[in-house]
Amino acid sequence: MKTHNWFKFITQSAPGWALVAGTLVAISGCNSNDTNTVKTPVKPPVETPQRSQMSGEVLFKTPFPGAKNQRTCATCHVPEDNFTLTPAHVAKVFKENPNDPLFSAIDADDPKAIPLTFEHLKKGLIRVWLTIPANMDLIDAEGNITTPADRKIFVWRGVPSIADAALTAPYQLDGRAKNLVEQAQGAVEGHSEGTTTQATELERIADFERLTFSSSRAKKVADQLAKGVAPKDIPDVDEELVLTPEETRGRELYKKVCASCHGGPNKATIVDRAIHDASFYALKPDGNVLYSVPATIPATPVLADQPDNEFINIGSAMENFLAQIGATEHESFTRDVSFPAYRFRFYKDESKQVVVAELPPKTAPLDGDGGGFFEIGDGSGQCVVDTGEGGEGGGDFAPQESDSDGNPIMGPNGALQLFTTDPGRAIITGNPYDFEAFDIPTLRGISKSAPYWHNHISEKLEDVVELYSDHLLARYPSFIQPGEKEADCDGDTGPEEAFTKQQKADLVAYLKRL
Repeated sequence: MKTHNWFKFITQSAPGWALVAGTLVAISGCNSNDTNTVKTPVKPPVETPQRSQMSGEVLFKTPFPGAKNQRTCATCHVPEDNFTLTPAHVAKVFKENPNDPLFSAIDADDPKAIPLTFEHLKKGLIRVWLTIPANMDLIDAEGNITTPADRKIFVWRGVPSIADAALTAPYQLDGRAKNLVEQAQGAVEGHSEGTTTQATELERIADFERLTFSSSRAKKVADQLAKGVAPKDIPDVDEELVLTPEETRGRELYKKVCASCHGGPNKATIVDRAIHDASFYALKPDGNVLYSVPATIPATPVLADQPDNEFINIGSAMENFLAQIGATEHESFTRDVSFPAYRFRFYKDESKQVVVAELPPKTAPLDGDGGGFFEIGDGSGQCVVDTGEGGEGGGDFAPQESDSDGNPIMGPNGALQLFTTDPGRAIITGNPYDFEAFDIPTLRGISKSAPYWHNHISEKLEDVVELYSDHLLARYPSFIQPGEKEADCDGDTGPEEAFTKQQKADLVAYLKRL
């Protein structure tokens, strides 16, 4: 594991992340005007007799009429890889045919470069363009509005598997597609560079996706859901699994911890509403968490009322921020490729008269003589780090830690955060409580869909469990399990790990059986 002598975790009284300090950072934004143009609505193409005879599975593997780059659904949702896109597959295809439709300019590191390079794609990441909602603006470090004229930004994300799509909706990592037909049409336009597709073709593709499962157990659950049975009333199909002692212990740990959000037979249903409710902190207009006054020890965050919001910020985007500035001991799989750096202003409505939050919050004043410490907006998309170790403006820096009430000054991730690499569902809804929140995926077939998270920061399932144990469960003390924990690579300055070494191995073993 890498460590940095200029970085340390400083624990705060608020639940959540450790506080990143001691960093002098220069961040650049990204040019969001590379490939987007306003498309003129077109009529759906007339389905030819040949295509009218194709099954959904054949259409899934066939280029769409009018698709400029000739990509098919199967180009990125690779059937032999559980219908996702793996780094190994990208490397194999590139070696065999670097002119394959997979290597289209839209997913190049820089679509305008000569020659094109594909380091992000080699990590299994594709570029996703998104439109900033009318009640949001892109801003720089000082709060100046930098929203591009077309209101488009891009993010780098992995390709979700279509297996078990019948178990969960809406679709895409941010839930922007309400159904599989809408998802397929979005893929045609966004990734195949095509136009409106015949509705009957989209329906057949959607039917194929609905009948694609990671296991017979997953199909049994889908059949029950299709009959209108509520998830809570579906028998646990995993009872039929014959487990080893290690897997049995892992299942018990799953029930104690993971089932709160991944519970239910479909393994994608939040069942612990107390944990759900505790995941949304109320925010002040500056984007920092609102705490109870008078201050308590530890500080008590005020919770936001989000009863119908099933998207939760578990911290995966925050981890990517830490990896991008080299400030985490975890070996991020994508730390050596750059991600865009964004800040956003959220307004009450489209009139933009009332600001409800700025996220990530503008950083608190720093102790030291370094002055301003990061910029957004030069268009390079690169993140440049100055450790503050000598040179002009160097020295020791620490953010202001508390307000006049004695409460912490920190954003929803409970840590100093300079930018986000992906705003998550917030870019769809315009809701600041969706900031860096993503869909809770089904865990069925999880061993077949590496790398993990929306940004592929974890290469292996073991890395996912390690990250949960060390960082992500820290905001939920009830999840901390008994037993002697391993020595922590961050020097044990943050919260203790949630699991022992054996518990982590047990949980991985069980997850691999789902």
